[in-house]
Amino acid sequence: MRMTINHLNIVVADMQRSLDFYIGLLAMRQTFEVTLQDRWLEEVTGCDDARAHCVFVVPDGGGCRLEILQYLSPQGTALAPNALPHTQGLRHFALEVTDLDGWHQKLSAAGVRFVSPPITVPFRIVEGIQKRLCYCHDPDGVVVEFCEHLRG
Repeated sequence: MRMTINHLNIVVADMQRSLDFYIGLLAMRQTFEVTLQDRWLEEVTGCDDARAHCVFVVPDGGGCRLEILQYLSPQGTALAPNALPHTQGLRHFALEVTDLDGWHQKLSAAGVRFVSPPITVPFRIVEGIQKRLCYCHDPDGVVVEFCEHLRG
């Protein structure tokens, strides 16, 4: 038996606003789009009358897909504490990039607010990699880590 991460799901309030972020700003590619509905969705989610707009995007360099989901019914609510990095539960996902400073500058110029500028982790991580990173939030408050791995 084996296991891999297939995708991460992000529930959003406004699909177009989120696609503007993930496709427009982050240059991801859309790979799939569908309206999810019917009894199977109600059963798997435990939500009566569940209906959702679903779009899959993938980083241009490949890797784990993001399932962007906007529930059309029932509509959920945002919980402000979920955007804090120390709140329990799944808190962020990381995008490995080249030229972290370039990404930071590009996104900052587009109005994305970062928690800090890129910082260097003061120790080497797995396989002796030196890591630099910074956090921002997507339009729905999901913490997104941008990281650069420097080898050698």
